[in-house]
Amino acid sequence: MHAHKCIATIVFVLLIIRSVIFFSDATDVGTKCTRSELEALLNFREGLIDPEDRLSSWKGNKCCQWHGIGCDNSTGAVNKIDLHNPYPLSYGHDQPGRYGFWNLSGEIRPSLLKLKSLTYFDLSHNTFNENKVPEFIGFLKNLRYLNLSTAGFSGRIPQSIGNLSHLQYLDVSSNFGSLNVGSLEWLTKIWYLKHLKMTNVDLSQVGPNWSRLLNNLTSLTVLHLRSCRLSTLSPIDLPALSDVDLSMNSFDSKFPDWILNLTSLSSIDLSSCGFYGRVPLSLGELPNLRYLSLAMNNNLTVSCTQLFKGSWPKIEVLDFASNKLHGKIPAAIGNITSLTSLNLFQNNVEGGIPGSIGKLCNLKFLSVSGNNMTGSLPEGVDTCVSNSSMPNLERLWLTNNKLVGRLPEWVGQLGNLEELELDYNQLHGPIPTSLGRLQRLTSLGLGGNKFNGTLPESFGQLSELTNFDVSFNDLTGIVSEAHFLKLSKLTFLHLSSNSLILHLKDDWIPPFQVRNLDLGSCQVGPSFPNWLKTQKNINYLDLSNASISDSIPFWFWDMSFNLSLLNISLNQIHGQLPSLFDVVPFADIDLSSNLFEGPIPLPSVEVELFSLSFNRFSGVIPYNIGKVMPNLIFLSLGSNRLSGGIPSSIGEMVSLLVIDLSNNSLTGYIPSGFGNCVYLKALDLGYNNLSGLIPESFGNLQLLQSLHLDDNNFSGELPSSLKNLSSLETLDLANNKFSGDIPQWLGDSLTTLKILSLRSNSFSGGIPTNFPGLSKLQVLDLALNNFTGMIPTSLGNLTGMSHEQIINQYRFYGFYRGIYYKERLVVNLEGGFLQYTKTLSLVAYMDLSTNNLNGHFPIELTKLIGLVFLNLSRNQIDGSLPDNISNLVQLGSLDLSRNKFSGVIPSSLSSLTFLSRLNMSNNNFTGRIPIGSQMATFGESSFSGNPNLCGPPLRIKCGSNSSDNMSPLPKDDKVDSDEDKWFPLSIGLGFAIGILVPWMIMSIRRPWGETYFKFVESAVHRIERVRTTTTQVIVTELDDHHSLSI
Repeated sequence: MHAHKCIATIVFVLLIIRSVIFFSDATDVGTKCTRSELEALLNFREGLIDPEDRLSSWKGNKCCQWHGIGCDNSTGAVNKIDLHNPYPLSYGHDQPGRYGFWNLSGEIRPSLLKLKSLTYFDLSHNTFNENKVPEFIGFLKNLRYLNLSTAGFSGRIPQSIGNLSHLQYLDVSSNFGSLNVGSLEWLTKIWYLKHLKMTNVDLSQVGPNWSRLLNNLTSLTVLHLRSCRLSTLSPIDLPALSDVDLSMNSFDSKFPDWILNLTSLSSIDLSSCGFYGRVPLSLGELPNLRYLSLAMNNNLTVSCTQLFKGSWPKIEVLDFASNKLHGKIPAAIGNITSLTSLNLFQNNVEGGIPGSIGKLCNLKFLSVSGNNMTGSLPEGVDTCVSNSSMPNLERLWLTNNKLVGRLPEWVGQLGNLEELELDYNQLHGPIPTSLGRLQRLTSLGLGGNKFNGTLPESFGQLSELTNFDVSFNDLTGIVSEAHFLKLSKLTFLHLSSNSLILHLKDDWIPPFQVRNLDLGSCQVGPSFPNWLKTQKNINYLDLSNASISDSIPFWFWDMSFNLSLLNISLNQIHGQLPSLFDVVPFADIDLSSNLFEGPIPLPSVEVELFSLSFNRFSGVIPYNIGKVMPNLIFLSLGSNRLSGGIPSSIGEMVSLLVIDLSNNSLTGYIPSGFGNCVYLKALDLGYNNLSGLIPESFGNLQLLQSLHLDDNNFSGELPSSLKNLSSLETLDLANNKFSGDIPQWLGDSLTTLKILSLRSNSFSGGIPTNFPGLSKLQVLDLALNNFTGMIPTSLGNLTGMSHEQIINQYRFYGFYRGIYYKERLVVNLEGGFLQYTKTLSLVAYMDLSTNNLNGHFPIELTKLIGLVFLNLSRNQIDGSLPDNISNLVQLGSLDLSRNKFSGVIPSSLSSLTFLSRLNMSNNNFTGRIPIGSQMATFGESSFSGNPNLCGPPLRIKCGSNSSDNMSPLPKDDKVDSDEDKWFPLSIGLGFAIGILVPWMIMSIRRPWGETYFKFVESAVHRIERVRTTTTQVIVTELDDHHSLSI
């Protein structure tokens, strides 16, 4: 018995030992690999560059426990290598350094061929730059999964991958198009392929039949060929296909209707493909479709009313952005209850938002921005089963439409809303305080509307808010600390262009650290805001027109080194600036329209915009300005007190679009280096004391649109190189000492000219007959020269003056980041002049006065029906005026004085209802002065010096023999007294007509009405200015000439 027990015990112990050995062997099989595989992996690792020691676990012989290595549970053979970077840069991960920590580079060694059981190989999102995809990968014949996407490989993808007949998943997507394929024939050998992704791989050489080749891959369910430089598209017939992405190719064809035959599709991305034509309504009947993007094709069209009446049984995402969808959003949109995202950005959608939108319980994103939406937002919207409207909505974008009315209260009840963007509509009324209850709101955009009232204090409770924009509204009232109470995450604050008053304590410490701060046209001053010194991250600062009349504190320059935009223009900030100040490289600096004094300061780094105009800076322009800012794009130093010469280093700023040095006291010559600034659009050196010749190098400025050299001491003839300025629209050389004839090439070559002013020079000879080549010319000023001969009849063919200017288009040149050069024109009138800027495009002006012109008044000039100002005074012109001078229906000023005109004054002049200035004095006109309408508004000085003229307003009474084709004058005293009474009466009536008739006409013709009322307003302002002593004037026009701007 005892012996049996001993035997049983021995057997039991042996069984335990056997089990331990068995499980130990099994564990070794699961963790150890063969020596051959171990050596292969270690050799593979030696070829890798692993700066952060990501593969530190690759030690010992238990390779199946190494990071990224997988083995077969039964054989222990290595079957998986997964070394993808889980933090790809393209995902924009918010943890800095993660990508670099996980990144691998180096070379892929062929020792991997020893891994006979390898089925899974993933090196995606690493950086194997300059390496080609290894040819030997095509001999890992058991691979079923291969992912080399965005790993930095370059060159041609090897055709040997076609040997991987068991492959089911292939992703060779490229980073920046650095991979290419010559043919897709090799793909047809991979029979079992289900997933094919080749995003950013250059397939431009694969030929037109690429899609027919892919039709052989009958198991394919996913096809991604995004941005592959494809240009042809034949029908794809893959019945198992569920996900297709052909976006960002250039097919430039009609929408492919064959897509409707692929009923297994759940995801379609055909965005940015150049498709055009009608979107088939049958897309809404695809039974499995969940995702559809046709965005940015630009020319796809369909009626929204019809499109959204489809059933769309499973759709979740619809993206039609940047196309030509039209019509209204129908109430049927509320039936597409599976919808989570609807993007109709930048189409032609009209109408309003239907109330049924509230039934979209799963909707998270809605964008109808950039359309023609009109009407108001619905007062109420439908609700879901949960008795709330759009309970999951996170982003609502309705910017750049024409929505009107008030903002309804239901918007403030969208509890999950994170982004509310309603900028640039016509919404009005107070901003609802209920918006302050949207506790998840991160972005609030209400700018560019007509909201009025005060800013709700409840906004101070939006603790998640990062972007806050209520700029360009009609808001009033005080903004206090309460408005920012919990805004600790705020980074963008835009309150500009309102009438808000910032009432913040000097010792206030904001809870936020903003990057963009725009308080332009808010009342921030008079003191410079002290709380700004707490802001350490400001990159964009706009305090323009903020009522600041302080000096800039010293601490400000300690924070300026972060600024990429500094705009403190249109204030009364005074004092001197540091000779050097810090900003971010390539920043924009606008200090214009202040009271700064002292020398011109320079930034410590190069900037792109530098505007210091309309200040009191003095001294010379720094000689090294061009070396400090060689990449400057916009330079404006006009209207200061600068003296000395123009530095030649400005010619080194070869990227300049605008140079404005006008209205200073600069002397010397123009540096020839200006000809290096070949991108220049506007050059204004007017109102200085410059002299010499126009440099020949100006002929290099072929993009120049506006050239002002007026009011200097330039001399000589016009250089022939100017004929190269084929883009020139304004040539202003007035008030200089130029001489010689007007060259023939001016009329032949400068065909884009709209303004030509050669006023007050010493030009001579005849007026060229080829000026009609200047078909766009609206302003011709040749006054105060020595021109002789007759007025060319061809001037009647200046088509730019032959039609009424009814559309006001601001003439701005060199537009750069919201800053531009504003074109200007001085119109000289007797007793003063007008300076036009904003309404310049409405002016048609011809001044040939004070020359030695002779001959008759060309009847052809009466074809210039758009003329507003015509001045032929102080010449030797004779003959009578044509009767049809009344064709010049837009004429507001006519000066024919000091000539030799004769004959009667045409009675038709009285029909010129816009005529407000008339001077016909010192001629030989005869007969009775026409009466009635506008003629009754002119005084005696308009007709004096014509000894044979009679009738009001002259004191000379007309006799019975006056050649005026009117009734003879009665001889009794009663009639004389009636005439004496009629004169003041006619003046009164004429004045009434002169005011009321233009008012009635201009009410219909709005552009001229706008000009008229601006003129009256400016004239009244000018009178008031004479009577008022001002404490400070920010110079906006040419003060020393007493100009009047319109």
